[in-house]
Amino acid sequence: MEFKLPDSLASAPLGVILKSFPIPAKVAGRLTATNSIIKQGQLLRIKLFPSESPGFPGDWVNLNILYEDDFTLVVNKPAGVEVHPSTQGQRGTLAHAVAAYYEASGQKCRVRHIHRLDKETTGPVLYAKNELAHYEFDKAMREKTIERIYMAVAEGAFEQRKGKIDKPIGQDRHHSTRRRVSETGDPAVTLYEVVEYFAGHTLVRLRLETGRTHQIRVHLSSIHHPLAGDGMYGGTRRYIHRQALHGERLIWVHPWTGERMEVRAPLPEDMSKLLDDLRNADSE
Repeated sequence: MEFKLPDSLASAPLGVILKSFPIPAKVAGRLTATNSIIKQGQLLRIKLFPSESPGFPGDWVNLNILYEDDFTLVVNKPAGVEVHPSTQGQRGTLAHAVAAYYEASGQKCRVRHIHRLDKETTGPVLYAKNELAHYEFDKAMREKTIERIYMAVAEGAFEQRKGKIDKPIGQDRHHSTRRRVSETGDPAVTLYEVVEYFAGHTLVRLRLETGRTHQIRVHLSSIHHPLAGDGMYGGTRRYIHRQALHGERLIWVHPWTGERMEVRAPLPEDMSKLLDDLRNADSE
């Protein structure tokens, strides 16, 4: 990236100049050390996009890309695909698909996912295309300024139309992949709002204040409203054969412009069919 400096900064030290750009000191220091920032008179050249290898071998599939620019990629993850390998040598994850997309589109970017979704959960996954974006997104995750909003079909009828589930979550010592509410677990907060009632089920919209593994699944099960299809946490599979959980919206701040960004992911076919089946059952 090339910038023409105003006269007021033309003779200023590089450190002073960089403070006028949205580049964190840690990233600026690394760019300076690798000669990726060069000042020539009133021109400042910043190499924010060095050539990088993806870090994963590519597995080509058609990606549903919800948003993309020089800093950001947002992919709509389908059910049945893991975001990142969970075992050594595993292939076929979203990381491998993104690696193939970068290679096919001539983008020399490392695959950097910012958050995860469960294997059977659908919805947007955010990727950073360079170190600056990665730094800013990680910071935003820690400061809870990246919003993730979900739609879910839970069993039973919620008594309150809005509520907050504030229960710590820890690992189940009897099951390596299962989580449970535990006093010694990590803090976890989920907000919910009822969207639609059915006979025996409720469509709810959920917002995460924390991002614990299986958080929504554990929290809803803990209040006796497991997700439809979620056999691990008490849901039945009469209407759907995976947990009925979908990332509806992702909201973040652009790492360079500071603009508020938002993407929406349409309901996948199996959840749309689930809602149709429940509505039809109500009308019978």
